[in-house]
Amino acid sequence: MTDSGTAAYDHCVDLPPLVATAVRAARRAGFARSCLPGQGRLLRTLAGGVGAGVIGETGTGCGVGLAWLASGAGPDARIVSVERDPARAEIAAAVFAGDPRVQVRTGDWRDLAGSAPFDLLVLDGGGQGKGTEPPLEPAAWLRLGGVVVLDDFAPMTSWPPVHEGRPDEARMYWLNHPQLRAAEVKVAPDAASVVATFVG
Repeated sequence: MTDSGTAAYDHCVDLPPLVATAVRAARRAGFARSCLPGQGRLLRTLAGGVGAGVIGETGTGCGVGLAWLASGAGPDARIVSVERDPARAEIAAAVFAGDPRVQVRTGDWRDLAGSAPFDLLVLDGGGQGKGTEPPLEPAAWLRLGGVVVLDDFAPMTSWPPVHEGRPDEARMYWLNHPQLRAAEVKVAPDAASVVATFVG
């Protein structure tokens, strides 16, 4: 989630209908921290590769990122997202009320573990290892060949990557993990995501 993510949609045209619905819901709720449009387009593309697999997301918010996932996912995909704020979870659940592929749960991000292993896992509300929280262990959450996505990074301009004047330990965990093949992808001039495949 990005602090001004919802506002980034103010001048977007030709959004997928479900995404447009989620953006309207976020605006009505005064929720500013939706995923950026560029991140959403990345999620839609990755979801298209899942087929009949399982997609997970931590941090539903009002459902904008989830709408991008659902817009790209095939008809046989199963999509599960968890949001710790009950009001936001209720808003997002209403957005997807007509889509049987999508389930929105209220709870801590760790509650998503019961739906693992995932073919695609989007960590936007826990599990990343940012702050004082340890990152999740990919082997416990991802199917072999599964992909994990993390957003809200500033584009890397040096190695090691730096956050607030210090080495960015969270980003380095994912980029250097021995069971992952990872890369950073710019989704906007000032925003980047890490995309990593679990290779066991």
